[in-house]
Amino acid sequence: MVKIDELIEKIARELTIELGEEGFKNYTRSREFRSEEGSDSPHDLAKMIDHTLLRSDATFNEIERLCAEAKDFGFASVCVNPGYVRLAARLLGESGVKVCTVIGFPLGATTFRVKAEEAREAIENGAGEVDMVINIGALKSGFYNLVYEDIKAVVETAACQALTKVIIETCFLAEEEKIRACLLAKYAGADFVKTSTGFGKAGATSDDVSLMRKIVGSGMGVKASGGIRDYITAEAMIKAGANRLGTSSGLKIVQEKPPA
Repeated sequence: MVKIDELIEKIARELTIELGEEGFKNYTRSREFRSEEGSDSPHDLAKMIDHTLLRSDATFNEIERLCAEAKDFGFASVCVNPGYVRLAARLLGESGVKVCTVIGFPLGATTFRVKAEEAREAIENGAGEVDMVINIGALKSGFYNLVYEDIKAVVETAACQALTKVIIETCFLAEEEKIRACLLAKYAGADFVKTSTGFGKAGATSDDVSLMRKIVGSGMGVKASGGIRDYITAEAMIKAGANRLGTSSGLKIVQEKPPA
């Protein structure tokens, strides 16, 4: 892994020069990863799962069932589209299960002002976590300042009100691009990096999760999402370094978990 270490450091230096003093301070600062106590514990699998329903044809009845299941099983959050945030927040109440929503989803191609406004409204409606999609095309075009400002706009909107997870859509990125995307999220002060939307050509892999954990260190969360449909896959992602899982198969996964 020496080669990867050297590559990460090389890219970090390049981005530090490009982004300037502000980015450098964000990258080097010491900060505590903001999570609920126990949410990253391998001994409580349900608390690592964002119980997810992002289909365009999801009905209000399905959202109600999703929230009831999340309360019954003690999942970390439900992850729903922005139009369902207010309903989910009302249904979950003081249960301790958070409402997570998606921003700029699933393409990431809206402007940073639109993403910031979408995040603001979602938080006002009760979202405690926002999963934003980066501008993938801008990253692949080498416009790193644009990607940084895109992420930073949502991070600053969320401030201390909500966790910010940055979806980098790994299936479209080469290794160096994955490193740059994770470092840009770290520079911008995000709380998590996340593998996938689940709407791309592929989802999470253990190798990508391991790489992302290596890049961001212990000061950020890593969320694996996309294609996690059984306990064996979930366990592999956790072993690779994920401390949150996004899946629509949460019930199946926790029910498959072997007894302690």
